[in-house]
Amino acid sequence: MISNLRNGLVRSNQILEKIMPLLTPLAILVGVLNESRLLPLSWLVPWIFAVMTLIGSLKSNLGDLLNVLLKPQKLIVLMVILHIVMPLVGWLAALLIFPDDPYTVTGYVLLFAIPTGVVSVVWVSIYSGNIALTLALILVDTLLSPLIVPGTLYILMGSSVEIQMGEMMKGLLWMVVLPSLAGMLLNQWTKGKVNTVYGPPLAPFVKVGLFMVVAINGASIARYLKHPDGKLLVIIAVTFVTVVLGYVIGSLVSRRLRWNYEDSVAVQFNSGMRNLSAGAVLAVKYFPPAVALPVISGMLFQQILAALSGFVIGRRSKRLLVLSEAERKRPAAPAKDADVFAKLR
Repeated sequence: MISNLRNGLVRSNQILEKIMPLLTPLAILVGVLNESRLLPLSWLVPWIFAVMTLIGSLKSNLGDLLNVLLKPQKLIVLMVILHIVMPLVGWLAALLIFPDDPYTVTGYVLLFAIPTGVVSVVWVSIYSGNIALTLALILVDTLLSPLIVPGTLYILMGSSVEIQMGEMMKGLLWMVVLPSLAGMLLNQWTKGKVNTVYGPPLAPFVKVGLFMVVAINGASIARYLKHPDGKLLVIIAVTFVTVVLGYVIGSLVSRRLRWNYEDSVAVQFNSGMRNLSAGAVLAVKYFPPAVALPVISGMLFQQILAALSGFVIGRRSKRLLVLSEAERKRPAAPAKDADVFAKLR
Protein backbone atom coordinates (compact mmCIF):
# COMPACT_ATOMS: atom_id res chain seq x y z
CA MET A 1 0.00 0.00 0.00
CA ILE A 2 2.69 2.51 1.08
CA SER A 3 4.96 1.34 -1.73
CA ASN A 4 2.19 1.88 -4.31
CA LEU A 5 1.49 5.34 -2.92
CA ARG A 6 5.17 6.26 -3.10
CA ASN A 7 5.48 4.99 -6.69
CA GLY A 8 2.36 6.89 -7.65
CA LEU A 9 3.74 10.14 -6.22
CA VAL A 10 7.07 9.63 -7.98
CA ARG A 11 5.30 9.03 -11.31
CA SER A 12 3.09 12.08 -10.79
CA ASN A 13 6.20 14.19 -10.17
CA GLN A 14 7.69 12.98 -13.46
CA ILE A 15 4.51 14.06 -15.25
CA LEU A 16 4.52 17.45 -13.51
CA GLU A 17 8.16 18.02 -14.48
CA LYS A 18 7.29 17.44 -18.14
CA ILE A 19 4.52 20.04 -18.04
CA MET A 20 6.49 22.59 -15.97
CA PRO A 21 6.62 25.12 -18.86
CA LEU A 22 2.80 25.22 -18.85
CA LEU A 23 2.26 25.02 -15.09
CA THR A 24 2.75 28.66 -14.09
CA PRO A 25 0.85 30.26 -17.03
CA LEU A 26 -2.04 27.89 -16.30
CA ALA A 27 -1.92 28.83 -12.61
CA ILE A 28 -2.14 32.53 -13.48
CA LEU A 29 -5.15 31.81 -15.70
CA VAL A 30 -6.84 29.88 -12.86
CA GLY A 31 -6.14 32.76 -10.47
CA VAL A 32 -7.60 35.37 -12.82
CA LEU A 33 -10.74 33.30 -13.48
CA ASN A 34 -11.29 32.55 -9.77
CA GLU A 35 -10.42 35.92 -8.25
CA SER A 36 -13.23 36.05 -5.68
CA ARG A 37 -12.64 32.47 -4.50
CA LEU A 38 -8.85 32.65 -4.20
CA LEU A 39 -8.30 36.13 -2.72
CA PRO A 40 -9.54 35.07 0.76
CA LEU A 41 -6.82 32.37 0.73
CA SER A 42 -3.96 34.90 0.53
CA TRP A 43 -3.03 34.22 4.17
CA LEU A 44 -2.03 30.68 3.16
CA VAL A 45 0.67 31.78 0.71
CA PRO A 46 3.57 32.30 3.18
CA TRP A 47 2.81 28.92 4.81
CA ILE A 48 2.66 27.09 1.48
CA PHE A 49 5.88 28.74 0.38
CA ALA A 50 7.66 27.83 3.62
CA VAL A 51 6.72 24.15 3.12
CA MET A 52 7.90 24.28 -0.51
CA THR A 53 11.24 25.72 0.58
CA LEU A 54 11.65 23.08 3.29
CA ILE A 55 11.05 20.22 0.84
CA GLY A 56 13.34 21.77 -1.78
CA SER A 57 16.12 22.20 0.80
CA LEU A 58 16.23 18.52 1.75
CA LYS A 59 18.78 18.07 -1.07
CA SER A 60 21.23 20.49 0.59
CA ASN A 61 23.93 19.55 3.06
CA LEU A 62 26.86 21.22 4.76
CA GLY A 63 29.40 19.17 2.79
CA ASP A 64 28.29 20.46 -0.62
CA LEU A 65 28.14 23.99 0.74
CA LEU A 66 31.64 23.81 2.22
CA ASN A 67 33.12 22.33 -0.98
CA VAL A 68 31.84 25.28 -2.99
CA LEU A 69 32.75 27.85 -0.32
CA LEU A 70 36.34 26.57 -0.23
CA LYS A 71 36.64 27.49 -3.93
CA PRO A 72 34.17 30.36 -4.17
CA GLN A 73 35.20 31.90 -7.50
CA LYS A 74 32.27 30.46 -9.47
CA LEU A 75 29.83 31.24 -6.68
CA ILE A 76 31.04 34.85 -6.59
CA VAL A 77 30.66 35.18 -10.37
CA LEU A 78 27.09 33.90 -10.14
CA MET A 79 26.25 36.26 -7.28
CA VAL A 80 27.65 39.21 -9.26
CA ILE A 81 25.47 38.29 -12.26
CA LEU A 82 22.40 37.74 -10.07
CA HIS A 83 22.62 40.73 -7.76
CA ILE A 84 24.67 43.39 -9.54
CA VAL A 85 24.43 42.89 -13.30
CA MET A 86 20.79 41.80 -13.64
CA PRO A 87 19.25 44.28 -11.15
CA LEU A 88 21.06 47.06 -13.04
CA VAL A 89 19.76 45.66 -16.35
CA GLY A 90 16.19 45.58 -15.03
CA TRP A 91 16.47 49.03 -13.43
CA LEU A 92 17.95 50.70 -16.51
CA ALA A 93 15.45 49.05 -18.87
CA ALA A 94 12.53 50.11 -16.67
CA LEU A 95 13.84 53.68 -16.33
CA LEU A 96 14.16 53.87 -20.12
CA ILE A 97 10.66 52.55 -20.88
CA PHE A 98 8.75 53.75 -17.77
CA PRO A 99 10.58 56.91 -16.62
CA ASP A 100 7.56 58.37 -14.79
CA ASP A 101 6.32 55.17 -13.13
CA PRO A 102 8.33 54.40 -9.95
CA TYR A 103 6.10 51.43 -9.05
CA THR A 104 6.80 49.61 -12.30
CA VAL A 105 10.50 50.41 -12.00
CA THR A 106 10.41 49.01 -8.45
CA GLY A 107 8.77 45.86 -9.83
CA TYR A 108 11.68 45.29 -12.21
CA VAL A 109 14.25 45.88 -9.48
CA LEU A 110 12.39 43.39 -7.26
CA LEU A 111 12.16 40.91 -10.15
CA PHE A 112 15.96 40.75 -10.37
CA ALA A 113 16.76 41.27 -6.68
CA ILE A 114 15.05 38.10 -5.46
CA PRO A 115 17.12 34.91 -5.10
CA THR A 116 17.63 32.34 -7.83
CA GLY A 117 14.82 29.82 -8.11
CA VAL A 118 14.80 26.53 -6.24
CA VAL A 119 13.22 24.99 -9.34
CA SER A 120 16.49 25.64 -11.21
CA VAL A 121 17.76 22.45 -9.53
CA VAL A 122 15.26 20.52 -11.65
CA TRP A 123 16.53 22.01 -14.92
CA VAL A 124 20.21 21.76 -13.96
CA SER A 125 19.75 18.09 -13.04
CA ILE A 126 17.85 17.33 -16.27
CA TYR A 127 20.79 18.62 -18.33
CA SER A 128 23.49 17.08 -16.06
CA GLY A 129 24.80 20.38 -14.73
CA ASN A 130 26.71 21.09 -11.52
CA ILE A 131 24.15 20.28 -8.82
CA ALA A 132 26.52 21.03 -5.92
CA LEU A 133 27.21 24.55 -7.25
CA THR A 134 23.51 25.12 -7.82
CA LEU A 135 22.49 23.96 -4.35
CA ALA A 136 25.24 26.01 -2.71
CA LEU A 137 24.18 29.08 -4.70
CA ILE A 138 20.53 28.61 -3.74
CA LEU A 139 21.42 28.16 -0.09
CA VAL A 140 23.82 31.14 0.12
CA ASP A 141 21.53 33.34 -1.97
CA THR A 142 18.53 32.37 0.15
CA LEU A 143 20.28 32.95 3.46
CA LEU A 144 21.46 36.38 2.33
CA SER A 145 18.11 37.36 0.78
CA PRO A 146 16.82 39.28 3.86
CA LEU A 147 19.78 41.63 3.35
CA ILE A 148 20.17 41.55 -0.44
CA VAL A 149 16.54 42.14 -1.49
CA PRO A 150 15.72 45.16 0.70
CA GLY A 151 19.27 46.50 0.23
CA THR A 152 19.05 46.36 -3.58
CA LEU A 153 15.65 48.06 -3.53
CA TYR A 154 16.93 50.77 -1.23
CA ILE A 155 20.12 51.43 -3.24
CA LEU A 156 18.38 51.60 -6.63
CA MET A 157 15.02 53.10 -5.62
CA GLY A 158 15.91 55.14 -2.52
CA SER A 159 12.86 57.06 -1.32
CA SER A 160 11.00 56.81 -4.65
CA VAL A 161 8.63 54.29 -3.09
CA GLU A 162 7.91 53.27 0.47
CA ILE A 163 9.79 50.07 1.30
CA GLN A 164 8.82 48.10 4.41
CA MET A 165 12.36 46.85 4.91
CA GLY A 166 11.88 45.42 8.40
CA GLU A 167 8.69 43.54 7.52
CA MET A 168 10.19 42.29 4.25
CA MET A 169 13.26 40.94 6.07
CA LYS A 170 10.99 39.14 8.56
CA GLY A 171 8.95 37.66 5.71
CA LEU A 172 12.05 36.38 3.90
CA LEU A 173 13.42 34.99 7.17
CA TRP A 174 10.22 33.07 7.88
CA MET A 175 9.37 31.95 4.33
CA VAL A 176 12.84 31.19 3.00
CA VAL A 177 15.76 31.24 5.43
CA LEU A 178 14.42 29.19 8.36
CA PRO A 179 12.85 26.43 6.18
CA SER A 180 16.10 26.23 4.16
CA LEU A 181 18.19 25.82 7.30
CA ALA A 182 15.74 23.22 8.64
CA GLY A 183 15.90 21.17 5.42
CA MET A 184 19.71 21.32 5.28
CA LEU A 185 20.07 20.31 8.94
CA LEU A 186 17.61 17.43 8.49
CA ASN A 187 19.66 16.19 5.54
CA GLN A 188 22.88 16.51 7.57
CA TRP A 189 21.41 14.86 10.67
CA THR A 190 20.04 11.85 8.74
CA LYS A 191 23.15 11.62 6.52
CA GLY A 192 21.06 12.16 3.40
CA LYS A 193 18.43 9.53 4.19
CA VAL A 194 15.63 12.08 4.59
CA ASN A 195 16.09 13.20 0.98
CA THR A 196 16.46 9.64 -0.33
CA VAL A 197 13.37 8.37 1.49
CA TYR A 198 11.07 11.40 1.53
CA GLY A 199 12.44 13.64 -1.23
CA PRO A 200 10.98 11.82 -4.28
CA PRO A 201 7.44 11.32 -2.88
CA LEU A 202 7.32 14.90 -1.56
CA ALA A 203 8.59 16.44 -4.83
CA PRO A 204 5.15 16.67 -6.52
CA PHE A 205 3.84 18.70 -3.58
CA VAL A 206 6.41 21.40 -4.44
CA LYS A 207 4.91 21.68 -7.92
CA VAL A 208 1.36 21.69 -6.52
CA GLY A 209 2.39 24.32 -3.97
CA LEU A 210 3.93 26.42 -6.75
CA PHE A 211 0.66 26.19 -8.69
CA MET A 212 -1.34 27.31 -5.64
CA VAL A 213 0.98 30.22 -4.82
CA VAL A 214 0.97 31.49 -8.40
CA ALA A 215 -2.83 31.10 -8.70
CA ILE A 216 -3.51 33.03 -5.48
CA ASN A 217 -1.06 35.77 -6.42
CA GLY A 218 -2.57 35.86 -9.91
CA ALA A 219 -5.96 36.51 -8.31
CA SER A 220 -4.51 39.50 -6.42
CA ILE A 221 -3.71 41.31 -9.68
CA ALA A 222 -6.59 39.88 -11.70
CA ARG A 223 -8.09 43.33 -12.24
CA TYR A 224 -5.00 44.28 -14.26
CA LEU A 225 -4.87 41.04 -16.23
CA LYS A 226 -8.61 40.93 -16.99
CA HIS A 227 -8.44 44.27 -18.76
CA PRO A 228 -5.05 44.32 -20.47
CA ASP A 229 -3.94 47.61 -21.98
CA GLY A 230 -0.98 48.75 -23.99
CA LYS A 231 1.11 49.31 -20.88
CA LEU A 232 0.64 45.72 -19.69
CA LEU A 233 1.72 44.40 -23.07
CA VAL A 234 4.84 46.59 -22.92
CA ILE A 235 5.58 45.31 -19.39
CA ILE A 236 5.33 41.70 -20.62
CA ALA A 237 7.61 42.47 -23.58
CA VAL A 238 10.24 44.23 -21.44
CA THR A 239 10.14 41.41 -18.89
CA PHE A 240 10.62 38.84 -21.64
CA VAL A 241 13.64 40.65 -23.11
CA THR A 242 15.34 41.27 -19.75
CA VAL A 243 14.81 37.70 -18.55
CA VAL A 244 16.23 36.36 -21.83
CA LEU A 245 19.24 38.61 -21.26
CA GLY A 246 19.86 36.77 -17.98
CA TYR A 247 20.28 33.46 -19.83
CA VAL A 248 22.42 35.10 -22.53
CA ILE A 249 24.71 36.80 -20.01
CA GLY A 250 25.13 33.54 -18.08
CA SER A 251 26.03 31.69 -21.28
CA LEU A 252 28.48 34.37 -22.45
CA VAL A 253 30.22 34.56 -19.06
CA SER A 254 30.66 30.78 -18.86
CA ARG A 255 32.15 30.72 -22.37
CA ARG A 256 34.40 33.69 -21.68
CA LEU A 257 35.74 32.05 -18.52
CA ARG A 258 35.94 28.67 -20.30
CA TRP A 259 33.98 26.79 -17.69
CA ASN A 260 33.28 23.10 -18.30
CA TYR A 261 29.91 21.80 -19.45
CA GLU A 262 28.51 21.09 -15.96
CA ASP A 263 29.38 24.56 -14.63
CA SER A 264 28.13 26.24 -17.82
CA VAL A 265 24.73 24.58 -17.45
CA ALA A 266 24.52 25.70 -13.81
CA VAL A 267 25.43 29.32 -14.53
CA GLN A 268 23.08 29.58 -17.51
CA PHE A 269 19.97 28.36 -15.67
CA ASN A 270 20.74 30.17 -12.43
CA SER A 271 21.43 33.46 -14.23
CA GLY A 272 18.06 33.31 -15.96
CA MET A 273 15.78 31.90 -13.27
CA ARG A 274 14.40 33.61 -10.19
CA ASN A 275 12.29 32.55 -7.23
CA LEU A 276 9.33 34.38 -8.75
CA SER A 277 6.79 32.87 -6.37
CA ALA A 278 8.71 34.46 -3.48
CA GLY A 279 8.97 37.70 -5.43
CA ALA A 280 5.23 37.71 -6.07
CA VAL A 281 4.52 37.12 -2.38
CA LEU A 282 6.76 40.06 -1.44
CA ALA A 283 5.31 42.31 -4.14
CA VAL A 284 1.68 41.61 -3.19
CA LYS A 285 2.29 41.76 0.56
CA TYR A 286 4.57 44.80 0.89
CA PHE A 287 3.91 46.98 -2.18
CA PRO A 288 1.04 48.43 -4.23
CA PRO A 289 -0.39 46.00 -6.82
CA ALA A 290 1.40 47.74 -9.73
CA VAL A 291 4.77 46.56 -8.36
CA ALA A 292 3.67 42.94 -8.78
CA LEU A 293 3.04 43.20 -12.52
CA PRO A 294 6.66 42.71 -13.73
CA VAL A 295 7.14 39.79 -11.31
CA ILE A 296 3.86 38.11 -12.25
CA SER A 297 4.55 38.68 -15.96
CA GLY A 298 7.84 36.83 -15.50
CA MET A 299 5.85 33.81 -14.36
CA LEU A 300 4.16 33.64 -17.74
CA PHE A 301 7.26 32.39 -19.48
CA GLN A 302 10.02 31.60 -16.96
CA GLN A 303 9.55 27.84 -17.32
CA ILE A 304 9.08 28.13 -21.08
CA LEU A 305 12.36 30.06 -21.38
CA ALA A 306 14.06 27.48 -19.16
CA ALA A 307 12.86 24.74 -21.50
CA LEU A 308 14.12 26.69 -24.55
CA SER A 309 17.45 27.31 -22.82
CA GLY A 310 17.72 23.58 -22.13
CA PHE A 311 16.96 22.88 -25.80
CA VAL A 312 19.83 25.20 -26.84
CA ILE A 313 22.16 23.56 -24.30
CA GLY A 314 21.19 20.11 -25.59
CA ARG A 315 21.80 21.10 -29.22
CA ARG A 316 25.16 22.66 -28.36
CA SER A 317 26.33 19.65 -26.33
CA LYS A 318 25.39 17.30 -29.19
CA ARG A 319 27.29 19.47 -31.66
CA LEU A 320 30.37 19.50 -29.43
CA LEU A 321 30.08 15.72 -29.02
CA VAL A 322 29.99 15.25 -32.79
CA LEU A 323 32.98 17.57 -33.27
CA SER A 324 35.03 15.84 -30.58
CA GLU A 325 34.19 12.45 -32.07
CA ALA A 326 35.24 13.67 -35.53
CA GLU A 327 38.44 15.10 -34.06
CA ARG A 328 39.19 11.78 -32.39
CA LYS A 329 38.73 9.83 -35.63
CA ARG A 330 40.73 12.28 -37.76
CA PRO A 331 44.16 10.86 -38.77
CA ALA A 332 47.13 12.60 -37.25
CA ALA A 333 48.56 15.40 -39.39
CA PRO A 334 52.10 14.85 -40.73
CA ALA A 335 54.73 16.33 -38.51
CA LYS A 336 56.34 19.55 -39.63
CA ASP A 337 60.08 19.70 -40.36
CA ALA A 338 60.67 21.70 -37.21
CA ASP A 339 58.84 19.10 -35.13
CA VAL A 340 60.85 16.27 -36.71
CA PHE A 341 64.08 18.13 -36.12
CA ALA A 342 63.13 18.76 -32.50
CA LYS A 343 62.40 15.05 -31.96
CA LEU A 344 65.70 14.02 -33.58
CA ARG A 345 67.55 16.33 -31.23
